[in-house]
Amino acid sequence: MSEPTRASRPTPQYREHDARGLDGLLMTAVCVVLILAGAAIAVLPVLGQPPLLIGVGSVVAVAGAVLSLGLTMVSPNEARVVQLFGRYVGTVRTDGLRWVNPFTLRGVISTRIRNHETSVMKVNDAAGSPIEIAAVIVWQVQDTARATFEVDDFVQFVSTQTEAAVRHIAGRYPYDSYEAADAPSLRDSADLVTEQLSKEVGDRVAAAGVTVVETRFTHLAYAPEIAQAMLQRQQAGAMIAARQEIVEGAVGMVDRALERLSQDRIVDLDEERKAAMVSNLLVVLCSDRPTNPVVNTGTLYQ
Repeated sequence: MSEPTRASRPTPQYREHDARGLDGLLMTAVCVVLILAGAAIAVLPVLGQPPLLIGVGSVVAVAGAVLSLGLTMVSPNEARVVQLFGRYVGTVRTDGLRWVNPFTLRGVISTRIRNHETSVMKVNDAAGSPIEIAAVIVWQVQDTARATFEVDDFVQFVSTQTEAAVRHIAGRYPYDSYEAADAPSLRDSADLVTEQLSKEVGDRVAAAGVTVVETRFTHLAYAPEIAQAMLQRQQAGAMIAARQEIVEGAVGMVDRALERLSQDRIVDLDEERKAAMVSNLLVVLCSDRPTNPVVNTGTLYQ
């Protein structure tokens, strides 16, 4: 089956890179020193120093306070997307206390592993049968710049693209393969189908800087309107398969019985009596009800 033509996705314009910054503890010490030094200089005129020192001390203290605005706390598995006057200047991923340009905006974005479970959706499989399907996707933000600037809401984007991918994959495979035992199906080839689903979702959400860790189906069933008919079909298929096994076993047993009777010369049977014996043995072995034996008190031919 040929793949449908897909519109080319736009090339992402942003790539994550490290933001320039310094150790937060070092800059904390610098800010404290500047603020204290400025305060000390500002009070010197009280001790008879020139009044100009009040302005100098104030400038030094304000500079220390302004620099302290650049102190940023980064939690584990968290990133800070840094913007200077609307321009992306980098991402801080190192956890702990960091310092960046105090005039920047620092948006918080989680890089933890997340789960998203789709709702139960009704779709048509490759055979046109309505089925109900739901899946869970395990994902993680890999590129914080793309997640922030390439899409409006990357969480909603992942949700929408996941549902679209589940619908597309469900339409490529039948729920169950009745005609070809080795043909892939949603029920019997879960590993293959979920692998394809992971690739499909990964391709769709790559523009948002998201990577897919794993996908799994959480619900898979025929739609209620055809569930009973499909159950009867499955039961009929299972009964036919069981009967085939029974018949093959019965034929083998009858063949061994006739061979053993012939080798040991227990009784000599002509072709007509062999056929009757084969018929009786097959009825006994293949019947789904208990047999009632009939005792022949006469000769073999009566």
